[in-house]
Amino acid sequence: MMSGQHGKEEEGKTTQSNPNALKPWHQMVASGSGALITAITMTPLDVVKIRLQAQAKPMQSGQCFFYCNGLMDHVCRCLNGSQPGTAAPWYKAPSKFNGTLDAFVKIARNEGVFKLWSGLSPTLVMAVPATILYYTSYDQLKYHLDYKQGVKGELWKPMVAGGGARLFACTVIAPLELIRTKMQSRPLTYAEMVGCVRTAVTEEGIMSLWRGWSPMVWRDVPFSVILWLNYEPLKGRICKEYGLTTPTFPIAFFSGAFAGTIAGVLTQPFDVLKTHRQIEMGDIGDMRRSKQVSSHTLAIMKKLYAEKGLNGLYAGTLPRLFKITPACAIMIGSYELGKSIFVKDVK
Repeated sequence: MMSGQHGKEEEGKTTQSNPNALKPWHQMVASGSGALITAITMTPLDVVKIRLQAQAKPMQSGQCFFYCNGLMDHVCRCLNGSQPGTAAPWYKAPSKFNGTLDAFVKIARNEGVFKLWSGLSPTLVMAVPATILYYTSYDQLKYHLDYKQGVKGELWKPMVAGGGARLFACTVIAPLELIRTKMQSRPLTYAEMVGCVRTAVTEEGIMSLWRGWSPMVWRDVPFSVILWLNYEPLKGRICKEYGLTTPTFPIAFFSGAFAGTIAGVLTQPFDVLKTHRQIEMGDIGDMRRSKQVSSHTLAIMKKLYAEKGLNGLYAGTLPRLFKITPACAIMIGSYELGKSIFVKDVK
């Protein structure tokens, strides 16, 4: 009897000390909930930011632009007086905004509250599954690498797990990202989109569906490596200070914000490169011609550095951090909170 009780205690101790031993569906539910919370909370902030930027330089009808709501990039079209039925419209005839709070109030009052969540639909369709895939893969890889929190010489494990999980997620999602971007960058019916994909595959092979994969990997894989390299030790140090085996939401929130900020600063040049490639793609308008003007990632980096120096490679750092820092904090905090609930249930 004592032996059975001791075994149960050991089982509970193991589960508590290693929450990564949770089943994959536990991690999928936790990451999906975190992605949903992040998308809902971050989208209005970026919509307001873009609207404030747009009034400084009004966009022409039908012009495409990119914005990110914390989980993924979006391509949207400016309506501004174009005829109803324009594909993927974003807004028209904006009011004059006198600041962030004023923009929130006027958009909600003049256009409806739900306009603050423009771009949420494609996030829920694609970014949430991608986030689930990424976070679940990360935790599973970390678990199978037998990562021990607080032990010296273990930091390479979250780095490998983070980089591997992001590489896997980027590779799986890349064709869907390409299709989504093309459909939002110019008017295309689903039949036309299928024809466009078929033509690209016929003329350039199946690998044409992964165009844009390289700059996405250049940005996202290093970001993931740096994020978890900073997050795991900081989380472990704070948990140890308070005698905890699993992080609370405030601990995960703070650690995620700090790690996300560091990763955002160090990978900013790759984000600039990805933006250049995306804009290039949106301007071309045809998958077959894009290959003729596209440059390799390193070639674009050398060109930017030669023309504008480090300032060119770090353009837009502050606005990006305004998105990345709270997005990482909310996503990781919500994810850890969800996992802690399942850990308690397992015990």
